[in-house]
Amino acid sequence: MVKRTSSADFDAIVIGAGHNGLLTAAYLAKAGLTTLLIEARSEVGGTAASEYFAGARVNICNCDHLTVRTTPVIEELQLSTYGLEYINIEPPQLNGDWNTGKLWPLWNSVEQTLDDLSHIHPESVNGYRRYARTAVPVAKLIIEAASHPPTRGSLMADVIRRGGRGVTTMLKMSRMSAADVMRQFFDNEAIIGPAMVEGPVVWGLSPETPGTGLGAVAFAMRHLAHVGRPKGGSGMLTESIKQSFLHSGGLLRTGTRAVGIVCEGSHVRAVQTSDGATVTARVVVSACDPHKTFLQWLKNPPAKAQSLIHRWRNTPTAEGYESKIDALTTEAPVYKALEGSPLEHIAYGATTIVSPSLAELHRGSQLMREGRTMPRMAMLANSPSVTDSTLAPTGKHVLSLETIYTPYTFQEGWESLQEPERWLRQYGELVQPTFLDSIEQWRVMTPDKYETEFHLPNGHATSFAGGPLAAFLGKQPELTRYHTPIKGLYLTGAATFPGAGVWGASGRNTALAILNEWK
Repeated sequence: MVKRTSSADFDAIVIGAGHNGLLTAAYLAKAGLTTLLIEARSEVGGTAASEYFAGARVNICNCDHLTVRTTPVIEELQLSTYGLEYINIEPPQLNGDWNTGKLWPLWNSVEQTLDDLSHIHPESVNGYRRYARTAVPVAKLIIEAASHPPTRGSLMADVIRRGGRGVTTMLKMSRMSAADVMRQFFDNEAIIGPAMVEGPVVWGLSPETPGTGLGAVAFAMRHLAHVGRPKGGSGMLTESIKQSFLHSGGLLRTGTRAVGIVCEGSHVRAVQTSDGATVTARVVVSACDPHKTFLQWLKNPPAKAQSLIHRWRNTPTAEGYESKIDALTTEAPVYKALEGSPLEHIAYGATTIVSPSLAELHRGSQLMREGRTMPRMAMLANSPSVTDSTLAPTGKHVLSLETIYTPYTFQEGWESLQEPERWLRQYGELVQPTFLDSIEQWRVMTPDKYETEFHLPNGHATSFAGGPLAAFLGKQPELTRYHTPIKGLYLTGAATFPGAGVWGASGRNTALAILNEWK
């Protein structure tokens, strides 16, 4: 526990109430630290939150929660006490491609997945069996490495405990491209393509990019843990963390922007807010973009922080590339490819991934940098109201449609709805003919809106993509160990290990690192 001091207003201040910032604040408050959590928006949760649109409850980003359920945060913070209830989604995923038009289910069970593959893509069954045998141990190692603050000692302990299984493969994969990893097992792009969409493509990278190989374990992750959705929407997770934080005595201030982090000597001293206040603390945690944290907010940083500042000044700021359509409909989508199959009525709760070819995905990453979109989009779609009737009015449904490689700097400009309407028409090719006509209202979130509404620079959430190997090496301790050269200043969030997604390991690990270093 941090030793209390009468010279500071709070023991800790956390800037940013996304799910990782919330978790760090909740753990610190639970440990007895007086903790202030400030958030620029009027609501907590960031892009993991939900909000009302057209009388329905929609999620800011995709609603599938997997990795957060591999952490102990739900039990440790007793989140079920504060209203968190998960609905298991099984199968969690349908995989499709534009070329064959087929859909195949990915189940939590490897054997059940193989059984359905034998009917839909029989030529890929043996390859999938070899893939699962190889990739599941790697995925397990990644999950275990993320379950506590990473140090060389802790990561080596994971390796020893598991007898080294998966380590050599993980190191080999981490140097390869994700596409090359999958080509070891498959020559069928109907299998490879969807894996790439939920791997390096959702990172904004080409699947042919060297160093993206660990993105190929996304299928394997779904064989280790159950995908679930919080009843009432994704935001029920962040709402329950907020309630846990408040129950532990934490203080929350929404509508409050940080404008400065003040240093005094080698230590952090205070946070300045947009209303002119200066609030002192012994510990400050930024759950926000590192560029903003280190290049805009730092006031009077010590000399030993100059190399950190210089490094981030020379780190390019990426641009956003994801968009999301939310629609209120009178019909749930019914996929043509499943009509008459045993899956017709049991798979509609799943997220459906639709992928173009690998060549199109690679070209799509280039088009994105040119400010253009792909002719055939990479999509992730679901209708969460199928499994959770609380999300939409009676007789209505919610469609969530995410598209990738949609550039922040779009040549045609996002003022027009012509491009998003094209995505809807493409999606309409996959489902019943009456579905598009059943849409009553819809909206689109493009990268420019994520910038203005969620304070993401250029519409992009900086994401750590180094994997356990980078955590082991610890070359950027602010990203892999969460502390900075400034005593008392820490970083958490998607930019830090283990990275993006509704994971929460970064928020928990940051709090544990603080408590360990300051006890």
